[in-house]
Amino acid sequence: MHDWPRSFEFLNTIFCSRVIFEVMGKESALWYFESVNLYNILCPHKVKTMASDHTFVEFKKDDFIYFPNEKSTHIYMIVNGRVKIGHYLDEGKEVVTSILSTGEIFGELALAGEDERRDFAQAMDSVTICPLSIDDLKDLMKENKELSFKLLKLVGLRLMKLERKLELLVFKDARTRIIEFLKDSAAWKGKKVGFETMIPTKLTHKDIAALTGTSRQTVTTILNELKEQNLINFDRRKILIRDLSLLK
Repeated sequence: MHDWPRSFEFLNTIFCSRVIFEVMGKESALWYFESVNLYNILCPHKVKTMASDHTFVEFKKDDFIYFPNEKSTHIYMIVNGRVKIGHYLDEGKEVVTSILSTGEIFGELALAGEDERRDFAQAMDSVTICPLSIDDLKDLMKENKELSFKLLKLVGLRLMKLERKLELLVFKDARTRIIEFLKDSAAWKGKKVGFETMIPTKLTHKDIAALTGTSRQTVTTILNELKEQNLINFDRRKILIRDLSLLK
């Protein structure tokens, strides 16, 4: 039988998140959601009532933090390092949905009624994780309405980004997907420097390929073409977009 109360709660979360997203406007909403650093609010080490009996968890590169079909009992905060979120198709192909870094949160669908994980979470390098049980999180939310609203926005952001990625994968060619990835990244995390936009990132060409459903060689070729056209510049720590209006 279906768990209708949980299903309704999840659908209501999606609906409310979409309303917030549409009211605020696409680019400003995405930037605002991504800028909400819930780690500083949720990490038990920063909550006096939890700090004494809580420990961080360490993972080595390529270790899995959780697998598909595991019970969803916690959300996780990244103290340092990077975590890859994805799932596997029936034929075993890996699909990467996001790459998260220090201060970001994952596993949040457990709060929206997810009983078992639909995706996996894997350490991309040495990672320190701060886990928080759903029961503890619900207790915090009862005491803090602002926290509840911020978590709703976080779930909304992830759903909108997933919907956006699906649209690009289905309807756009490789070049367009990579350019749209750059423009979305600029909207979410970019910092204006005069007419230019600087995107701080540790993503490799292989990472960008995984996120855009392309190959590493294709990403390298297209980024180099854009660089030769003086539309962008990049190194291992940042991507600089000369003028967003010219990036097409």
